[in-house]
Amino acid sequence: MTADTALMPIAGRTDPVTVPRAPAPRADGKVDLVGLSKDQIRSALEAAGLDPRQAKLRSKQLWHWIYNRGVGDFTAMTDIAKAQAPWLAEHFVISRPAVVEAQVSTDGTRKWLLQTHDGHDYEMVFIPDADRGTLCVSSQVGCTLNCRFCHTGTMQLVRNLEPSEIVGQVMLARDALGEWPSQPEGRMLTNIVMMGMGEPLYNFDNVRDALKIVMDGDGLGLSKRRITLSTSGVVPMMARAGAEIGVNLAVSLHAVNKVVRDEIVPLNRKYGIEQLLEACAAYPGANNARRITFEYVMLKDKNDSDADARELVRLIRHYDLPAKVNLIPFNPWPGATYECSTPERIRSFSNIVFEGGISAPVRTPRGRDIDAACGQLRTAAERKRKVAAA
Repeated sequence: MTADTALMPIAGRTDPVTVPRAPAPRADGKVDLVGLSKDQIRSALEAAGLDPRQAKLRSKQLWHWIYNRGVGDFTAMTDIAKAQAPWLAEHFVISRPAVVEAQVSTDGTRKWLLQTHDGHDYEMVFIPDADRGTLCVSSQVGCTLNCRFCHTGTMQLVRNLEPSEIVGQVMLARDALGEWPSQPEGRMLTNIVMMGMGEPLYNFDNVRDALKIVMDGDGLGLSKRRITLSTSGVVPMMARAGAEIGVNLAVSLHAVNKVVRDEIVPLNRKYGIEQLLEACAAYPGANNARRITFEYVMLKDKNDSDADARELVRLIRHYDLPAKVNLIPFNPWPGATYECSTPERIRSFSNIVFEGGISAPVRTPRGRDIDAACGQLRTAAERKRKVAAA
């Protein structure tokens, strides 16, 4: 494990409330252009005093420089008059999340501990593979779901991330990988998964608006087929996600009966397995070419029996779902009440699902040595607070 950035002295505040607070205004009073659509940039320019014709032209130029070339300095934008750059800098900013700490795992996984402009911590992870590079993006600071196996889920929810803070994660990763200007081929960052801190469907509008910018062909230019949104089962929002965002769907299932899922995914008490699977069956665009992914964490003696595997196959067939199952070895964290299933048990579970005609690969844990693996995105922030308080 190596750290590749200097540490900031303060890790961030803990908010005692369980509902999200609105972000505080920027201390400098400037408008952040990152996270704004083309029309929003034009409107912001007009509100600052630019005439409509010039605002329309400047908005197109700014969009290109921000999202296609990754430029954050108005004076570096060569087709904007030098005399106008100070005016733009007076009213606007092109931000990136502040980096508190960046780590690199022995397996090449990178994790960033980030901080919002109002002092709250969140994390993102980049996972390189031979044929792809996947950025795991956060949607909230903290989480309300309290999934028992997930360290991130034991955090209090502080607030939703704004579109600028969601898009900013992608732009920061592009900075680190040296992948400007945007290009469709030959880049390391090929895929995005909304699987970081938080429940994306509880921050629907901001996630939707951010992903529209990420998918825009004139900007960051990632295809919707390369973006996956993960939900723990916020059933009322799933159809809207399919219709208004249209990316791939992953569902944190983790159990096949009410008793166990009520325990480990408390949201199940509100939206049960049957409701959830019906919503999956109705998800727009799901087919054999774009299968729904079911995430299933392997917990010893809890959800890993052969009977559980057979019931999983039965449920997927019953609802006629175009699906695959990702089996995730449980990643331990301090205070966790569960253990990971044995390799033999995981292999048996996987074989039964495969024999049922459903793909069930076992996900190789990545970034465990820097607490970047699935369910671990909390540890770094906690450690920083403990150090600051010592």
